Amino acid sequence: MEIRRLSIDEEPPMDLLLLADPSRNIVVEYLKSGECFIAESDNQLVGVYVLLPTRPQTVEIVNIAVVEEHHGKGIGKFLVKNAIKTAKKNGYKTIEIGTGNSSIGQLALYQKCGFRITGVDIDFFVRHYQEEIFENGIQCRDMIRLSQDL
Repeated sequence: MEIRRLSIDEEPPMDLLLLADPSRNIVVEYLKSGECFIAESDNQLVGVYVLLPTRPQTVEIVNIAVVEEHHGKGIGKFLVKNAIKTAKKNGYKTIEIGTGNSSIGQLALYQKCGFRITGVDIDFFVRHYQEEIFENGIQCRDMIRLSQDL
């Protein structure tokens, strides 16, 4: 598997990005100032992540998604580890990520990759998304914020 930065003349894989963030408007906004990276295996797209500088020396993984038929193969962990490595290489001192309170698997993955919970943005998804989001039988309401020193 190879991960590379999406080139300027390539269209971002919007269908895949929308799996992780259902708001097209929000995705389009952070793509304007973020860097999109895609993972390919045998010349086929299998995953994506977006790094967005948020503050001096801080970058956030604002989107990370794996093609559904490739779930459970370790690609998500590979993407997270690559994002951490890329952030370090680019001189960032802190990397952050946020996930929904209902995203049980993602929350476990991020902690396994060294992230620590730093806060909760109460009702984030209620305030920023028109449609209700449900995962694992739980309404996604709150953003769980995590970070890692690099």
